[in-house]
Amino acid sequence: MNAIVRIEGITKVYQMGEETVHALRGVSLTVSQGEFVAIMGSSGSGKSTCMHILGCLDRPTSGQYVLDGVAVENMGKNELAEIRNKKLGFVFQGFNLLSRTSALDNVELPLVYGGMPPNKRRQCAMEALDMVGLGERAGHLSNQLSGGQQQRVAIARALAGNPALILADEPTGNLDSHMSEEIMDIFKNLNSKGKTIIMVTHEPDIAAHASRRITFKDGLIIDDTGPAVIPFPGAEA
Repeated sequence: MNAIVRIEGITKVYQMGEETVHALRGVSLTVSQGEFVAIMGSSGSGKSTCMHILGCLDRPTSGQYVLDGVAVENMGKNELAEIRNKKLGFVFQGFNLLSRTSALDNVELPLVYGGMPPNKRRQCAMEALDMVGLGERAGHLSNQLSGGQQQRVAIARALAGNPALILADEPTGNLDSHMSEEIMDIFKNLNSKGKTIIMVTHEPDIAAHASRRITFKDGLIIDDTGPAVIPFPGAEA
């Protein structure tokens, strides 16, 4: 399997007033194509910082990050924005939909930014809505949909550009247990079709749906149920 995510020795240091915060302390991780990974850890463990770096929303202080074969750790803002648009799909706890805009238009939005022609992006958006079971609700405004349906739209939006990696940050945090199970069933179905998913969650029952679980504490990975880390080419054994 191809490595979609490969990070080696990633650190992240923040300066907060006179205090130096070591959010990540040399994290190494490989995620192969087709894996479904849950990242867990208490507040301040480093899991959210790691997710921001994986999503090219922040840059590491040091270390290497290769995303789908592309080294991204030293890229500038414009290059990172292009990588986010082409290789990543995001699903957030708060859905982040435009409330008075149709489900279809919400799904199309990142494709507009990516410069996809109108006919092609409408086709891709409809296919993505069909994949999450909302094809018949394409014309509904997002504020006319239930919370679970809004999260399905958000998942469709993440899927529409056929990203190499889907990043989900507490995707069930605003949903009740029934809707949470429905959303996890969608993720598992997408994963069974080959989609690579990394999800941050603090809920063990949600993490249990993933095939691999990684736990952070004090800026380090302290547990990983998945395969052994594959070293960078040329790294010492």
